[in-house]
Amino acid sequence: MRKVILINNKVTGTVKGFLLFYLFTFLPLNTAAQGCGIDNKAFSTGERLTYNLYFNWKFVWFKVGQATMNTDLTTFEGKRAWRSSLITGGNKRLDRFFTMRDTLLSYCNTDLSPLYFRKGAREGKRYYVDELWYTYPNNTCQLRMHRIDADGEEHWKTARYQDCIYDMMSIFLRARNFDSSNMKEGDKIALPISDAKRLSNSWLQFRGRETFKVDDTKEKFRCLVFSFIEREDGKNSELIRFYITDDQNHIPVRLDLNLSFGSAKAFLKNYKGVRSEMTSKIK
Repeated sequence: MRKVILINNKVTGTVKGFLLFYLFTFLPLNTAAQGCGIDNKAFSTGERLTYNLYFNWKFVWFKVGQATMNTDLTTFEGKRAWRSSLITGGNKRLDRFFTMRDTLLSYCNTDLSPLYFRKGAREGKRYYVDELWYTYPNNTCQLRMHRIDADGEEHWKTARYQDCIYDMMSIFLRARNFDSSNMKEGDKIALPISDAKRLSNSWLQFRGRETFKVDDTKEKFRCLVFSFIEREDGKNSELIRFYITDDQNHIPVRLDLNLSFGSAKAFLKNYKGVRSEMTSKIK
């Protein structure tokens, strides 16, 4: 059973809902004692990905903005590290209904074990900040968490876990390096993800393989399809379904997002600086 020690609150307990993971047959999950890293074979420094964003409004899809993701090998606190950033922004059409400006930043060790995460989000009239700092004392994963609420109130806490914990960005880099050669439809991979408020009971589920044509282009790709699922209040919710290229790069070419304020999609527009040949591309 996975356990968490809430250091600030001086309370020891079991992560709520994590027993549910054992009701399924998951692919192996690294624990902190075994190491939270993974070999990177998917990307290299200088990778640049650009996406068009679409939002569903009264059963009609509108282009509402763009997202860019940049990945570089740099330094963090004097050590070599991967820096990955994701910036999303709505256009004027979306701003008339809902303001969306999100900036996500992540630093990971060269083996992709997380070091730092920050999310600054303006969603509607709300603006909040999440920050996480990772350390690995005594074969555990310790998080120092900082949150600034929309009302400006700050919250700090520290938690220590026996398993590896990830965030929205570091898990993205990690997932791109999964070996899919032996995956079967329905396979699940437990992926505990945290922000500065809570730890999510979440996992990836492999949906199979499909061919996807990128909107407004002639490009087609053979893709692996995954769902990111979260369990809350006794219910499973598919938050994201994403399509990644079935090659060494594992680049997401399409994302379907179920948001609190509606449905959105992201389609790959441009890519450069990829590590390997795009063998999934259908000519």
